[in-house]
Amino acid sequence: MHFSPLALVLSLTLASGTPALQGRADSDINPYSTHLMLQAEKSQKEGHLVEAEQLLESALAVDPRNKNAFIALGRVAAAQDLTGKAIRFYRSALTIDPTDTTALEAQGEAMVAKGAMNRAQQNLTKIKEICKTECPAYNALAAVIAKGPPATSQVKTADSHIANDNSATVASNTPKNTSSSDATSKAPNTSKNIIK
Repeated sequence: MHFSPLALVLSLTLASGTPALQGRADSDINPYSTHLMLQAEKSQKEGHLVEAEQLLESALAVDPRNKNAFIALGRVAAAQDLTGKAIRFYRSALTIDPTDTTALEAQGEAMVAKGAMNRAQQNLTKIKEICKTECPAYNALAAVIAKGPPATSQVKTADSHIANDNSATVASNTPKNTSSSDATSKAPNTSKNIIK
């Protein structure tokens, strides 16, 4: 059985308890972990997302307290359109430092992309409490919230409602004394033929 370095680090961290992760200053992070994280950021900028992810997992294997590596992993996941995964990585960073406005902002932006506007608004409120006055993280997240979720997530939502309406129509047109497999075979075929 093969485990990724990140999985091993996280399991050991959880086994020993997360309080050990809290309260570490960025300057106390293992320098090699920071070096790997910087290499990963360079790889990400060059478009090598898989390599960046591997470097960040290695950075966390060296020092699981590197909250910035979790934030960077969240950004890599977001670049891969893995929004839920990104939110979880930002949550890991916030477990280490609940007052990190960069992680709160990035997580809030990912929540907007998922359509979780109320949760994004909660992050905005936390940032405001931490900053006391307006700060770049607050302004950036407020702008994303004001813009709303991307059109593609709204289209997906509309498509899912249409699909549910179509299945309800098929179900209502199916005779009650047939099995579900009979209903499927008697349902009208609305799919388009694909030309090869």
